[in-house]
Amino acid sequence: MTEQKRTTIILFSGDYDKAMAAYIIANGAAAYDHEVTIFHTFWGLNALRKDEDVMLPKKKGMMENLFAKMMPRGANKMGLSKMNFAGMGPKMIKDVIKKHKAVPLPQLIEMAQEQDIKLVACTMTMDLLGLQAEELLDGIEYAGVAAYLGDAQDGNVNLFI
Repeated sequence: MTEQKRTTIILFSGDYDKAMAAYIIANGAAAYDHEVTIFHTFWGLNALRKDEDVMLPKKKGMMENLFAKMMPRGANKMGLSKMNFAGMGPKMIKDVIKKHKAVPLPQLIEMAQEQDIKLVACTMTMDLLGLQAEELLDGIEYAGVAAYLGDAQDGNVNLFI
């Protein structure tokens, strides 16, 4: 009997291109029968934010409201790590992605969910940034560092992006 291969990725970056790379690797690993976890922390949580404004069960404080306004809402609104060009860079790269019939980040995230890739939101970072579960995509998990380390300790591939 062969041992289950495991891939874990910490997605720390909130950059569209880096998140896209993380999801391409994750989907590829899942296609090769790896059990995959993506642990989203700090700015990487933006990939899991819903695009639309949501009604929240509890009010946010001033700092949480400020973070919510400054951070991009959803994967499609994330900037690039290089050549952002005052917001033109993401539009340009999305045009290139479309031209080459590549899969854009929002669809890569959907594919990951369809392949049962474990998408985890870091609860400590959610508390720090004032993010609530209602603001994030449905079907994801919530955990802290200990849960990620539990997945990573048996990982064959562990990446930090």
